[in-house]
Amino acid sequence: MKKEIFQAPTGAKSEATAKPKYDKIEEKLLNKLLRLPVLSPPLGNYLPINKSGKTYFLSGQLPLKDGSLGSFKGRLGKEISIENGRAAALQCTLNALAYLKQDLGSLEKVKRVVKLTGFVSGMPGFSQQPEVINGASDLLVDLYGENGKHARTAVGVTDLPFGACVEIEYIFEVK
Repeated sequence: MKKEIFQAPTGAKSEATAKPKYDKIEEKLLNKLLRLPVLSPPLGNYLPINKSGKTYFLSGQLPLKDGSLGSFKGRLGKEISIENGRAAALQCTLNALAYLKQDLGSLEKVKRVVKLTGFVSGMPGFSQQPEVINGASDLLVDLYGENGKHARTAVGVTDLPFGACVEIEYIFEVK
């Protein structure tokens, strides 16, 4: 970890270790060798997160990582394997959690995961959408336990924005 030297207001030099503050949910992510990403700006004229009372609605999340789809561009059953599709669904979920963290300040304020709607771009005849979206569902249950279990829809589509293989929208209830 990098040490930072800063100038104290009195003019005396002090040395401090810059240590990010993580909540319990983020610690669970780190234990899985996962991190919340830096958020990408919305790719259109919409709100990435909208709230009504204690319910948070997150717009469809693409599996963007560092502003790029990278290996998550293509269709299941052609360019994308089920394993890579699951990884894309997990990345969508990390992006959603990053928006929640930005708005709530802590992921511990999530009371429960209400619903996911997952869209999987696949070739004709591809029918394993539920297995792909399990990449998102499994992570949420791992992080929130019983409160991570949710209603879910997993559907197949021919095309998604920018050629993404997966897009997921989320509904969360907060404390």
